[in-house]
Amino acid sequence: MQKVKRKIVKIQEELCTGCGKCVSPCAEGAIEIIEGKAKVRREELCDGAGFCLGVCPTGALLLEEREVNAFDEEAVHEHKKVIANKPEFNVTMKCSLCDVTEYERPLIPIKSKGDSEWVCVRCIPKLIHG
Repeated sequence: MQKVKRKIVKIQEELCTGCGKCVSPCAEGAIEIIEGKAKVRREELCDGAGFCLGVCPTGALLLEEREVNAFDEEAVHEHKKVIANKPEFNVTMKCSLCDVTEYERPLIPIKSKGDSEWVCVRCIPKLIHG
């Protein structure tokens, strides 16, 4: 596999509690909980978008630019077939304020008072303006 310099998720193991909140936001299924810690299963599955970063309650995830396997969209499609029926990859995200799902309205990961939450685009003004 060809190595390229690109951004990829790095998980600081010492900060990871293994809560699993980062697993479902990863549309590619690149992150899994292995032996009680979040791990990037295979570099070529991580697109570096970083949707997982906003939901980590301990800040254990960050984006790092380094030499890694190139992103492989075909490998992602094959991997998604394998994980399709695993419950940890099939969590429907909901807005923490109005319970709307990710299928009804776009959601944004936020941190509030130390907790990681998802909030829909309609509820963001409530957070900003009270």
